[in-house]
Amino acid sequence: MRNKQLIPLVAAVAVISAAGVALQARSSAPAQDQAKVELKLQLPKPMFIGTPRNIKTPNLEPVTGRARGPVYVPAGTVLLSLAKPVTSSDMQPVIGELSFATDGEKSGEDGYFVELGPAKQWVQVDLKASHILSAILVWHYHSQARVYRDVVIQVAEDKDFVTGVQTVFNNDHDNSSGLGAGKDKEYIETNDGRFIDPKGAKGRYVRLYSSGNTSNDMNHYVEVEVYGLPAK
Repeated sequence: MRNKQLIPLVAAVAVISAAGVALQARSSAPAQDQAKVELKLQLPKPMFIGTPRNIKTPNLEPVTGRARGPVYVPAGTVLLSLAKPVTSSDMQPVIGELSFATDGEKSGEDGYFVELGPAKQWVQVDLKASHILSAILVWHYHSQARVYRDVVIQVAEDKDFVTGVQTVFNNDHDNSSGLGAGKDKEYIETNDGRFIDPKGAKGRYVRLYSSGNTSNDMNHYVEVEVYGLPAK
């Protein structure tokens, strides 16, 4: 008789336990969602429409034609790079000023980009303090479809990038720039800019390399945006 009475009791306990697990799962899910927030980006207007053609490069990512989805970053993330100092391997640009790279202007029109000389060049942003980084976005020249070669992005505390260098993006698949062979894909420039996940890398300086593009040997930057958590 007691066994018959225990069966409903055991079943009831199982139901309550299952409900408790479900409730715990529901209550923990919002906490995970709240840990990340959508990064609100101000994008420039597109300068070309349609599918790019005749771009031949051995390491190009598939062209889907779909817009990039939302970018999520840790809560508290702020734009760190606006109006911060920019230095370069080419301190006398062919066109424009180095300051264009962090002036907040992302238009693909003439007058909004800095042009550096041919072959491997870099620009470097001094964030003025060490930060945990949440996102890096870069706009090269995007008024026409082109691919920039050997894009490598590094973070360091050392302004000379000799020690403690962290590589957060590298699509130099054959190590032609001498910075190590990378596993990332080349990509076609668009008004969306390229989102790089630095995966929590910490540093004061962000350096961006390129080595010409599929249209010519020059290197161009419209804007570099670095996001991260405020320095403590």
